Amino acid sequence: MKQPFRVKLFASFADLFGASHLEIGLPQGSTVADLSNAIRKLPSATRLPSRLVVAVNSAYARPDTPLNHGDEIALIPPVAGG
Repeated sequence: MKQPFRVKLFASFADLFGASHLEIGLPQGSTVADLSNAIRKLPSATRLPSRLVVAVNSAYARPDTPLNHGDEIALIPPVAGG
């Protein structure tokens, strides 16, 4: 059974998907890598960078970080500066 995960989107990612968040259904025991793979299957995802930066509960998360019901998840867009 899949559980829904809400992924917050900011800046260019919100523009890309046309929303401030995504709802992604994943099986229990899924990781950040599983989430990234699911996001890459979405129609608008062809313009995503090769490496996605994901935060879970306000901390940058590694691909092997497990996801739990109620986690706050955010997809962090690339930052330009100079």
